Amino acid sequence: MCCQPTGLQRSIGAWGGGCGCGCWPVPRRFISEKEEQEMLQKYKDQLKMELDGVEERIQELKGR
Repeated sequence: MCCQPTGLQRSIGAWGGGCGCGCWPVPRRFISEKEEQEMLQKYKDQLKMELDGVEERIQELKGR
């Protein structure tokens, strides 16, 4: 089990070669286009959630 939180910290190839905790036997250097698309979509979804949180916080601060 990885000691890092799941998400992009565990991504591979151009994204950093694993989480760095040694939980993977050998980091991969090349990924398929499908894997890259999946990682980018997940990253995009995380960014959207972050933006939603920022917008919510701005509204809270305006209400003060």
